[in-house]
Amino acid sequence: MSLSVYKFGGTSVGSVEKIKKVADKVVADYRKGTKVVVVVSAMAGETDRLTKMAQSFSPNPSRREMDLLLSNGERVSASFLTIAINTLGVEASSLTGRQAGIVTDSMHSKARIKRIDVGRLNEIIGAGGIPVVAGFQGISEESEVTTLGRGGSDLTAVAIAHALKADQCIICKDDVDGVYTSDPAVVPDARRIPRISYVEMLEMSGLGAKVLHSRAVEMAAKYEVPIKVIPTFEEGEGTLIVKEDKRMESEIVSAVITDKNQSKITLLGVPDSPGIAAQIFGRIAKKNIVVDMIIQNVGGNNKTDLSFTVPQDDAAEAKVIAEDIADKIGADNVKLDPKIGKISVVGVGMRSHSGVAARMFQALADENINIMMISTSEIKISCVISEKQLKKAANVLHKVFDLGA
Repeated sequence: MSLSVYKFGGTSVGSVEKIKKVADKVVADYRKGTKVVVVVSAMAGETDRLTKMAQSFSPNPSRREMDLLLSNGERVSASFLTIAINTLGVEASSLTGRQAGIVTDSMHSKARIKRIDVGRLNEIIGAGGIPVVAGFQGISEESEVTTLGRGGSDLTAVAIAHALKADQCIICKDDVDGVYTSDPAVVPDARRIPRISYVEMLEMSGLGAKVLHSRAVEMAAKYEVPIKVIPTFEEGEGTLIVKEDKRMESEIVSAVITDKNQSKITLLGVPDSPGIAAQIFGRIAKKNIVVDMIIQNVGGNNKTDLSFTVPQDDAAEAKVIAEDIADKIGADNVKLDPKIGKISVVGVGMRSHSGVAARMFQALADENINIMMISTSEIKISCVISEKQLKKAANVLHKVFDLGA
């Protein structure tokens, strides 16, 4: 008998009617003989609502208290869905992250899963029931409630699928019916990709594609957990995310990804001496802030300008750190530019095909789009450009690399 782990996002459980439809979908699969585990996110808008209320008391509430507060959104969804499944004549039990055996480290708001003790899950499944797990959360070894970061319910689902040796992890989306060659809201000609590799999906998630949480894809790749992205309320083949095969290499570029959630910080007039970069990025790393691109321009008078990009949510904190370090090392100034965008092309076929960068840069130049920063890996090329030119750049590159429907 096969075992499937389903994950339903916030829009899929955003109302009573939608929760009832999700219950119908889960029970229909269960009655076909499939063992089912369900992971749910908070109802759409609930996390933002709770965050806004907390900030009415304090602009910067403690991460510990926010973890305890925000974990409630997923618990509400799990309870509602369990009640809906029970009314259809199937036994289901809602579980918090702790009850599901999800043990994490102690990093509040960005915790990492250390292990999953599956005893309770197996007990419910063995008795013929359906565990409905509140996603996004766990418990530290110090018995503190922790959360995994925005989008962490994807990670919960993949981790449970691995721990239970499930046949597949099915991510159900209310807004898309699979993974696309670009964001359809930005590029109208974008098409669904039937099959894509872990490594491509990992790059796409890290670059700003919002279909899947990057840490979830990373875990799926590490343990080879097949992921299928399908529509919640419609029939559709979706997209299968699996280990790379030779067919995938025939596509030079698989997708064009845009990301507006980036800010650029520049330290001007930094003394050109050993250890300065280590000080800056060491301090930022201690705050668990992810730095994406870094560029350094060597100037005169033994001084340089150092620019780097961070997620917008972390930009204010990163700027404070940069200003503190600038004062200590004698840098001239610190600037924050929130009006940037990142455009990227991704494809495993880039490993064996030359000229991709040249085509990308020429296409942007032809449209008078200035490139501020460049970053590359084996299967992707990313450029920082003006945010207002992001949509134009995406459509141009999508056409240049012949990705349209």
